[in-house]
Amino acid sequence: MPAKSTAKTQVHSSRDPNRIPVTALKGVGPQLAAKLARIDIRTVQDVLFHLPFRYQDRTRVTPIGAARAGDEIVVVGQIEHAGISYGRRRSLLCTISDGSGLLTVRLFHFSSAQQARLKRGLWLRCFGEVRRGPAKLEMVHPEYELSERKPQTAGIEGLTPVYPSTEGVGQGMWRRITTQALQQHLRGVTELLPDRLLKPWRFPSLQAALWHVHRPPADTDVEQLRAVTDPSQQRLALEELLAHHLSLRFARRKRRTHSAPAMREDNGLLQAYWEALPFRPTPDQRRACSQILSDLGEATPMLRLLQGDVGSGKTVVAGAAVVRALENRYQVAVMAPTELLAEQHYRTLSAWLHPLGQNVAWLSGRVVGRERNELLGALQAGDVRLVVGTHALFQRGVEFPRLGLVVVDEQHRFGVDQRLALRDKGSVDMQIPHQLIMTATPIPRTLAMSFYADLDVSSIEHLPPGRKAVETVVVRESRRAEVVARVEAACREGRQAYWVCPIIDESEVLEAQAATDTEAALRASLPGLRIGLVHGRMRPREKEKVMERFRNTGLDLLVATTVIEVGVDVPNASLMVIENAERLGLAQLHQLRGRIGRGSDQACCVLMYRSPLASQARTRLALMRETTDGFEIARKDLELRGPGEVLGRRQTGLMQLMIADLVRDRELLPAVEKIARALIDEYPDQAQALVSRWVAEDPDYASV
Repeated sequence: MPAKSTAKTQVHSSRDPNRIPVTALKGVGPQLAAKLARIDIRTVQDVLFHLPFRYQDRTRVTPIGAARAGDEIVVVGQIEHAGISYGRRRSLLCTISDGSGLLTVRLFHFSSAQQARLKRGLWLRCFGEVRRGPAKLEMVHPEYELSERKPQTAGIEGLTPVYPSTEGVGQGMWRRITTQALQQHLRGVTELLPDRLLKPWRFPSLQAALWHVHRPPADTDVEQLRAVTDPSQQRLALEELLAHHLSLRFARRKRRTHSAPAMREDNGLLQAYWEALPFRPTPDQRRACSQILSDLGEATPMLRLLQGDVGSGKTVVAGAAVVRALENRYQVAVMAPTELLAEQHYRTLSAWLHPLGQNVAWLSGRVVGRERNELLGALQAGDVRLVVGTHALFQRGVEFPRLGLVVVDEQHRFGVDQRLALRDKGSVDMQIPHQLIMTATPIPRTLAMSFYADLDVSSIEHLPPGRKAVETVVVRESRRAEVVARVEAACREGRQAYWVCPIIDESEVLEAQAATDTEAALRASLPGLRIGLVHGRMRPREKEKVMERFRNTGLDLLVATTVIEVGVDVPNASLMVIENAERLGLAQLHQLRGRIGRGSDQACCVLMYRSPLASQARTRLALMRETTDGFEIARKDLELRGPGEVLGRRQTGLMQLMIADLVRDRELLPAVEKIARALIDEYPDQAQALVSRWVAEDPDYASV
């Protein structure tokens, strides 16, 4: 609990702060309440659990002579000169001195009254970031206090919290309302974790932890606070991780209350599918298929993630699930995020299923007019039982009377709302379809165990036999001429190559222009090669026409943006050059590299970078050179970037952790699972209350 020195000012309330509106705090009227609601702050409890993300040390005064550019410090100085400067921008300049040096205080926005108050001889106590000015060090718009006598202290007893905010809510307001909430309502916060479950960790109580994190005293270990390893922070991190884990367990339980079509009939079609394949499935593929077929045989909805490295054969496994649904006379929708990837699935499934007498329909945004109307009518009548497409599958007018299975590839590219819309199209007779979602961005085991508790996970961990690992080399952009020569040599030998131009700007126009310029330069350097271009600004038909030529060996070199990241399978392509590779994340680099190495030739990926390299970029490129293991790359990517949105859950707020961090706090995860089991079994009401405290999630997302 708070220190004794503050005890006299506390007027604790025993009422539940979750039932007290934020407007109960002094100074919070309707306008401020509306601003706070934008970031889900509606009750006093929300204020208490809105935690600082960093701290400022205003407890010590730094001599001006010791100040350095970039420091965030408190200085005290006497005004020697004050006046208006008319440069590029009008500003009020105030020069202060403490005997050890001079500092300029610069105000761009000021009033005449403010100017009149800043008089020579008065003292200023300022807090802000020091930066280099035209003549001397300066602070721009610092927080300051004016006095006639020299202040004797920094004026702050403890570290100053800095809160995540929204437009129109300053840090001063946050400190005022959190102080009120702590002093008046902290006692009403309920401890939801039984002492016996917390005891092994020797953490402080919840109330003590909240006070300490909001108002750390001056003697707090600042480095621990910055690293978020202070015991009070870790106490809250444990509870937050636990709440999210519990929410997923509850989502799984809720999903099991729904019914789904039990697909148990086996009329030999699946066996015929396996026998017709031009290759033998691997043990990993067989195991994943067995798990999925077992799920499909149950009358509760499957929600299974099929993860496997690029080229591991996830589509073969998904094809088996599709066949099982078809032989049980249900409809199947296979959805991919891009036309290129959807087209790839359409061709692959057609090649496998047409010989078995099964037709595959295609639906994308470019299917229009009479063709579209006929397809939608056939779908609604149940005459079309397997359709492959893009986001067009969940648009208005697309109806499935017997949708039994939804397969979503590269699902992190779809929002939760989109997957929910497709699922709801199959809600017939109180049943919802089974869902199989695929990703080539594997989830590290630690993350899967603790933060995807609502999912069953099948993993394909080994590539098919005979597949050679792609050799990866990292070269400076200054060696571009050597790289161009290597491309020419490979193409002269009858092989094909990609030259990838990553996104340089958020503008698709600039991205397309960069690719166009690169293609022109390569045409000039390689006049004997057949060169094609694909980028995001091209019409779908144009893109597909170029890709078809490349697939049919009508082109030697394909210049492309990252639109070819997924969905392009050209076995003869064995060389890839990625420009500005330092700009891309590990997952994207690995996805791109996976486009080659699908044939019998040894493949090579050239990562070309511009100096100087930032440390993280150097780490990424080094790892790409060292390994082709997607699971190892995913583990390192998690360390470097955090969990991101592997399952596209950002809309639900699920992955928006406030104080916990899945990488930093991974040692807490075994305890999270253990405590979660005990809470569900013995304290179910407290478990639900814990989820309500930390997680804001639409219950509809529980079965998506």
